[in-house]
Amino acid sequence: MFELEGGVIATINSSWCTRVYRDDLVTFQVDGTNGSAVAGLTDCVIQPRQGTPRPVWNPDQKQTIDFYDTWQPVPENAVFDNGFKVQWESFIRHVVEDAPYEHGLIEGAKGVQLVECALQSWRERRWVDVPAIGG
Repeated sequence: MFELEGGVIATINSSWCTRVYRDDLVTFQVDGTNGSAVAGLTDCVIQPRQGTPRPVWNPDQKQTIDFYDTWQPVPENAVFDNGFKVQWESFIRHVVEDAPYEHGLIEGAKGVQLVECALQSWRERRWVDVPAIGG
């Protein structure tokens, strides 16, 4: 779990050891008081608060609501290229043409630091502050 700016709590789970039972290989879900959104690699769906089903708890009866059917697709307003390809092309332009490259050593160090803090938090079962790295 991560506490982001503004007090937002984010739960992030990443594992190559889980069996996928979702609509895409990777999904990002954002839940708020006014609704939720789930984005995969190519599609995004939303469920506004007003469209959230209100099932009645009855363990003796099979659920009759199709929960997937209550989500609305987000229209595609733009086509995006493969993110891995875009990053590699940017890096190659940096090496060959000396073009600017936004993902330098400091950005890589921040990623490693975040993972190390997450592991420390897990081991010690407590919140861990992420110290600033100079850049």
